[in-house]
Amino acid sequence: MARAQTRKRERPAELLKTPTGISGLDNITDGGLPRGRTTLVAGGAGSGKTLFGMEFLIRGAEKYGETGVAMTFEETAEEISANLASLGHNVEKLVREKKLYIDYVHVERRQIEETGEYDLEGLFIRLDHAIKSIGAKRVLLDTIEVLFSGLQNEAIVRSELRRLFRWLKDHQVTAVITAEAGDDMLTRHGLEEYVADCVIILDHRVNEQISTRRIRVVKYRGSTHGTNEYPFLLNESGMSVVPITALGLNHKASSDRVSSGISGLDEMLGRKGFFRASSVLITGTAGTGKSSVAASFVSAACARGERALYFAFEESESQILRNMHSLGMPLERWIKKGMLQIHAQRPTTMGLENHLATMCKTIEDYRPSIVVVDPITNLISVGTSISVKSMLTRLIDLLKTHQITALFTNLSMSGEQITSTEISSLMDAWISLSEIEIDGVRERIVYVLKARGMAHSNRVHRFTITDKGISIENEVQGQRRVS
Repeated sequence: MARAQTRKRERPAELLKTPTGISGLDNITDGGLPRGRTTLVAGGAGSGKTLFGMEFLIRGAEKYGETGVAMTFEETAEEISANLASLGHNVEKLVREKKLYIDYVHVERRQIEETGEYDLEGLFIRLDHAIKSIGAKRVLLDTIEVLFSGLQNEAIVRSELRRLFRWLKDHQVTAVITAEAGDDMLTRHGLEEYVADCVIILDHRVNEQISTRRIRVVKYRGSTHGTNEYPFLLNESGMSVVPITALGLNHKASSDRVSSGISGLDEMLGRKGFFRASSVLITGTAGTGKSSVAASFVSAACARGERALYFAFEESESQILRNMHSLGMPLERWIKKGMLQIHAQRPTTMGLENHLATMCKTIEDYRPSIVVVDPITNLISVGTSISVKSMLTRLIDLLKTHQITALFTNLSMSGEQITSTEISSLMDAWISLSEIEIDGVRERIVYVLKARGMAHSNRVHRFTITDKGISIENEVQGQRRVS
């Protein structure tokens, strides 16, 4: 009895994971797909199921040294190779190196049935040969509906589905099976999602004529996972997911300071500039100089040897370079040196979630120290103020996590101290630009509305924009604001 009480309780074995290598997905699934088990990937036509499965195999071979078998029932090996070549994958090379095996099965009933009843025994023999030929650890079956097309006996379908999933598990391969979405169920047969250990749904929807791709982990036996819908991209780099649940208020607050690029503004901010990894908001009416302040911030960062990333939603790269050249800021020199990237795009080209995914992917790839978003106001054209605020909140969390200092510009429609996207509460510093009339002359002014954690000027200052840049002058006396 005493011996039993002192005996250490054995810990249950943890579920082993197979990393997918797909950017962001392994964060959501807490390490990858269940090793030695089956994952069902369901979705409608064009949602990205085949690409998901092929990326799982390709990245497994390239990044983790795990060979894979793709058994397809709709596309030939040549078709798959051509499709994936546009995403930068050399499938033929992997096949030659015996890291990947693609078997196209033209399904006819007589090929996979025994005398008397329909079953998958012939398929199992073929799949077993493919696995053993290259020692495969990963398997893709794309798509499962083709195996049972035209079969009316539901009992046989269910029996063979169970056999298929059990066969894969007994052979200890990590398998991805793709399936078409059903009308009232996740899949057409409604059984696969119960038999599979992990179920992932891909969705491609159109709202207000703008398409968005989303992914959701419906279930994952024996593991925690993100349960929200996440935007994902299919581009020349393949598939990438934005793992929103991985973001939160756990970033470190830096005490380092970075210059705004305008000496007078640094003076107004305790003579040191902004905190590193902080979020800065520049608001003002049209023509007050918001983009000029943003460009000064970028130019100063590049001069310090820091990379800068400029997301423009209103002007083209050529316009920005031309306009800033007139201020004595030749930004093109930083582009040539690889210190600056400008990504100009109309907000209406895609939905908010896709913008977020694209921006996060660009940030991850380029690794900047400074990010500018100019202006956030234009994002209202593809979403409500609430959805834009939600998107920017997630973007700010990502930037803070990577210790990136961000500057956002916002167009004010009046002299009121409000923002159309209602994100001022998310910002660490808020600089307001406006115009006043003095003796019949319109003058630009600047003042600090807030600057968390630092002493700052509470005065209104005049500033000028010349061919030598921005200059902030003395405090303004007797001003009258121009509405």
